[in-house]
Amino acid sequence: MTVPSPFLNRPGAVVLPDAVDAGVPSHYGSPNIEQRMLAAGEAIVDLSNRGVVSVSGPDRLSWLNSMTSAELTYLPAGASRETLFLDPNGRVDYAAGIVDDGETAWLLVESDDVPPLVAWLNRMKFMLRVEVADRSTEFARIGLMPGDAPLDLAVASPNGVPLVWSDPWREVVTGGHQYAQGEHPSAGWRWTEVLVPREKLPALATGILPVAGSLAAEALRVAAWRPRKATEADEKTIPHELDWLRSAVHLTKGCYRGQETVAKVHNLGHPPRRLVLLHLDGSDSVLPSRGATVLTERNGEPASVGTVTTAVMHHELGPIALAVIRRNIDQVAHLTVDEDGISIAAAQQVIVPADAGAVVDVPRLPRLGAVRRTP
Repeated sequence: MTVPSPFLNRPGAVVLPDAVDAGVPSHYGSPNIEQRMLAAGEAIVDLSNRGVVSVSGPDRLSWLNSMTSAELTYLPAGASRETLFLDPNGRVDYAAGIVDDGETAWLLVESDDVPPLVAWLNRMKFMLRVEVADRSTEFARIGLMPGDAPLDLAVASPNGVPLVWSDPWREVVTGGHQYAQGEHPSAGWRWTEVLVPREKLPALATGILPVAGSLAAEALRVAAWRPRKATEADEKTIPHELDWLRSAVHLTKGCYRGQETVAKVHNLGHPPRRLVLLHLDGSDSVLPSRGATVLTERNGEPASVGTVTTAVMHHELGPIALAVIRRNIDQVAHLTVDEDGISIAAAQQVIVPADAGAVVDVPRLPRLGAVRRTP
């Protein structure tokens, strides 16, 4: 994304050099206060660095439905969904939030994924009546947690339907499945994104609406156990590892690319890795970076068992992180995180349990030729 954000000119705007959301303010000087304001529905977040792709034409929904993990065929105008583009082995290539306005499906994706996704979709059109375009230079994304008093935003509605995407992570979607057990923190996750014409951004940036930086949005996301493609996913990720079946997968919709792996792991197997929330020791005032090694002790020696994907300072929980670790690691194992030689103690809170998957009870058949003994 090369369009500079006018929010960068707002007083106090700071862009951290290692922030996952480059090109927009990380914070405005008070990250914890910004989190509280955002959680209360009193602030907006500049997400204009992220991508927007449009798919128009009468075949758009059935076409997207045939290629992705969510049920999209009868998506009503104005309704929100999330879907995953998987490779033939079920690994996550792209993740997209979707809102349809009756004529065009609007895909909210990571900025780095826009060029390859648009190119791939154009190769898959064949004779279908669809048109694919990168709309990131025309429309910008603004994030918020709607409160009691609606915020005055210039929401785009090119075909008469406001382009507002409400994150489905808050509840298990129809056809989905949740691996996390017990009370889920997503109950308070009201994340919403709106598309605004880019020419309206300067007025928003200089207006009276309170603003929060991208760090505030990331902190609330981590506390809600919400995975993000740019951070929690890598080239090996399958949806089960991140509990992504709860918001982006319909398990009985029929065939799509990668569906066999999704069904096989869910019904008969176990994902090789699992997402956890780490409560970090803040004694050294050090937050681990993305990719920091998660360790446990084996035979008296530290052994690598996974990596940190996102670490944040939460305004209530303190230093926390999402991490992806090996499935077979004991759920009560003592973990540490190595950050450039500094060892940070980490208490593991299970999100995806070690026994996730294998939901179909397959009876064990006797071995061929085995002799059945009677008492």
